[in-house]
Amino acid sequence: MEAPHNPANRVRIIINSPEQMGELGQRLAKILRAGDLVMLNGELGAGKTTLTRGLGAGLGVRGAVTSPTFVIARVHPSLGDGPPLVHVDAYRLGGGLDEMEDLDLDVSLPESVIVVEWGEGKVEELTDDRLHVVIHREEGDTSSDVRTVTLTGLGERWAGVDLEALAA
Repeated sequence: MEAPHNPANRVRIIINSPEQMGELGQRLAKILRAGDLVMLNGELGAGKTTLTRGLGAGLGVRGAVTSPTFVIARVHPSLGDGPPLVHVDAYRLGGGLDEMEDLDLDVSLPESVIVVEWGEGKVEELTDDRLHVVIHREEGDTSSDVRTVTLTGLGERWAGVDLEALAA
């Protein structure tokens, strides 16, 4: 039996180009649904927005998915009958959920897919069910496009999801 502190579901994927990062986002979009919280972490330039752009394409949302650094959050309505994408950049926010309350993420969560860049330590209180995505560059090589993406599903929502299928 697995210890309760261990993640329920984890996969590591090697990405070799920005195009592959976008494709991973499109594959991930196929398993996302309204109410999902995705936390993206990784250094500047790691590919968080590129992954989110792929998510937006896969979800079929309106508007160009760009980094919301200066507006903090953007809502991309669905062009079909899928959920809207709420894209948040918490880089400039220092506090926890208190500082993010004005964004009303708790209100948006049930009907949206919420993606929070730099969300670690800031949005975990929203839900126990969340997908952590950590993007790492090759050690010491900022010119390489190679990334290791670790996806960890936490909570009941992610326990039965086949994250390994995203590597295909």
